[in-house]
Amino acid sequence: MSETMKAVDIKGGAGPIENLYIADIPKPKATGAQALVKIKAFGLNRMDLLQREGQYPVPPQAPKTLGVEFSGIIEAVGEAPERGFKAGDEVFGLAYGGAYAEYIAVSTHMLVHKPSELSWEQCAAIPETWITATQAMYLVSHFAPGKSILWHAAASSVSIAGIQLSVADGASKVLATARQDEKCEFAVKELGATAAFNAKTSNWVDEVLKATDGQGVDIIIDFIGADYFQQNLDAVARDGVIVNLGMMGGIKLREGTDISAFVRKRVTFKGSSLRSRDEAYQGKLRDQLVEHALPRFRDGRFKLLIDKVLPWEQIQEAQRLLEENKTKGKVICTIE
Repeated sequence: MSETMKAVDIKGGAGPIENLYIADIPKPKATGAQALVKIKAFGLNRMDLLQREGQYPVPPQAPKTLGVEFSGIIEAVGEAPERGFKAGDEVFGLAYGGAYAEYIAVSTHMLVHKPSELSWEQCAAIPETWITATQAMYLVSHFAPGKSILWHAAASSVSIAGIQLSVADGASKVLATARQDEKCEFAVKELGATAAFNAKTSNWVDEVLKATDGQGVDIIIDFIGADYFQQNLDAVARDGVIVNLGMMGGIKLREGTDISAFVRKRVTFKGSSLRSRDEAYQGKLRDQLVEHALPRFRDGRFKLLIDKVLPWEQIQEAQRLLEENKTKGKVICTIE
């Protein structure tokens, strides 16, 4: 058996898309509770772009190879795998890194058995996206049926998951924003959002207040950061929660930002990330995904939306699609 494998590497360790190439690197080995998985498909995420540029804080246990979600077949297991996982099993899962490769060594506590109803590409689109949405809704913002919720970046993969979870789990109103009319229409007609507002051409705060009878929205899930900070405070309800998962709109607040809503409305602002969490925390989220969402994937109640599938030899083009911010759903790469 070969001691090496092919994986996506970055010339110079960091840089532009053009620095991505496929190289030969040492093949990992499964130890302890790990499995060695031969990868069939992997999903791309915005954190991959930041990591490629050297701007993402990678957890110390992560390999330098990009990629955190994948599907494939277990080739071998370590000496103490989680019960129920063995060589030959078809699985998908979440990792701290290393998914842009032919093989990955990953904890069996973060694996899920692949349902026969789903393709390799669909399964590779699930872990990071749906677990992040689950975490933001339940563990961070404490969503409960009857609460209203707003998802920014409506056509992003996490919001596609979150909107569907919110509708299915009894939100009183599921609102969304995007910067294109087409994406707003998509959120309502395809995902079931109550309403979606074009953040580029409308005053989305006014629209949110109208949609909630002037009360504001109970939970806001935000990926934009500084550019929406003031508007989020204006749109959130009393005792509302704002969860920040990204900073696509910058990290520096504008002069004149009014933070009085923190006291007037008793607002809670939380920042969160998934990749930096320990294995036990991630394992609980995996279990919640399996119990709560997997049956809905299998029978088609939840849509797994994939914008583009490319062979991994076209990794530069795949990341370019993400960088252009024109996708609705996941970009997936396959390995033959």
